[in-house]
Amino acid sequence: MSHAMTSESLETLFTGAHTHSAWLDTPVSDEQISEIYHLLRLGPTSANCSPARFLFVRSDEAKARLKPTLSAGNVEKTMSAPVTAIVAWDPAFFEQLPKLFPYADARSWFTSSPELAQETAFRNSSMQAAYLISACRALGLHTGPMSGFDREKVDAEFFAASGWKSNLLINIGYGDPAKTHSRLPRLAFEEACVLA
Repeated sequence: MSHAMTSESLETLFTGAHTHSAWLDTPVSDEQISEIYHLLRLGPTSANCSPARFLFVRSDEAKARLKPTLSAGNVEKTMSAPVTAIVAWDPAFFEQLPKLFPYADARSWFTSSPELAQETAFRNSSMQAAYLISACRALGLHTGPMSGFDREKVDAEFFAASGWKSNLLINIGYGDPAKTHSRLPRLAFEEACVLA
């Protein structure tokens, strides 16, 4: 049964949440990373296609490989984050559809249209990135999503074997409250929404 969240829960997920760029020296455990995934995977995707793939960069070696792919303004905050999730999408995501969506031959929808497959994978992996942010917040972690990186370099460095394609990066950890910026303005309802 669905019911409205408490104001405290809404504050955790939305009204009190911020993007973070500075991090406390507090680790994020493998168990926490696993819990994040177990929550985010429950978010809906079209035909349950679940095209997102996640590489969690946390070792010094992996950070050193990621560093040259970052835009200059993203280096310090990424290197100091306990974890950076590379949210990617699998171009062959549809091979999992017989298991994930057994109600129809959904695989054939995408094998016959590479354009539809790519559009679907990118759109739905973007939604899954948002679920990752929500899962982190729900578990008491903070995030800093970014698109300032060289996608081709990331793909060559981390996904040459799998063929996955990077979408965005999300730093994960415990934000430094002394270095949290005030919330930037958002568009008003009348500026962003139309009732038809």
